[in-house]
Amino acid sequence: MRRKRIVKDVARPSRGRPRDAAAHAAILHAAIDLTREVGYDALAMDAIAVRAGVGKATIYRYWPSKEMLLAEAVEGIVRSAAPTDTGTVEGDLLVLMRSTMRMYQDPATPPLLSGFIAAMARSPLIAERIRKGFIGVRRAAMREALERGITRGELDAGMDVEIALDLLTGSMLWRSLMSGESIDDAYAREVVRRVLRAFQPSRPSTALRAAGRSARRK
Repeated sequence: MRRKRIVKDVARPSRGRPRDAAAHAAILHAAIDLTREVGYDALAMDAIAVRAGVGKATIYRYWPSKEMLLAEAVEGIVRSAAPTDTGTVEGDLLVLMRSTMRMYQDPATPPLLSGFIAAMARSPLIAERIRKGFIGVRRAAMREALERGITRGELDAGMDVEIALDLLTGSMLWRSLMSGESIDDAYAREVVRRVLRAFQPSRPSTALRAAGRSARRK
């Protein structure tokens, strides 16, 4: 009996056992797919297990709650925005806005985002992961572009960068989830144009002032 018990204990999976990579990926994908389909509130571990083709015990071995599971799944879909420096703030912002536009044009994006927003309202952990990851990487790339624009004198040095970011990123989110209007290249260009106009330098640059003085002397 003693020997049989020892064999049984050794065979029991350990929480520290390396994860099966295929099962791990399948579970995370299933969590994202079901969040898109049914929303966070209706998301159930049983359904995730069925969709992933694993036992529910396999999921609970690594994630004690759907909150923890979805938080990791969110991190898995984050894509860092590639560094963008076209030489002008307008060029930089257009590249980033077009990338965001393509994301919103994907029919799968609006239902997924609506599920995430519901999850953020109920889970501080998921809210943190989404703000720092899914949303954060895009805002960080745009912030860098705006700061380069300030350094080059293309934007007002005293501008409120956070408000500019809200205008740039919030406009597409509103259209995607609320108004249902189209998001296309013309819209992206117009948003960038209006933001740049709102935060243009309040004083002419040194070069422009010198040119003005020279013109007056003539």
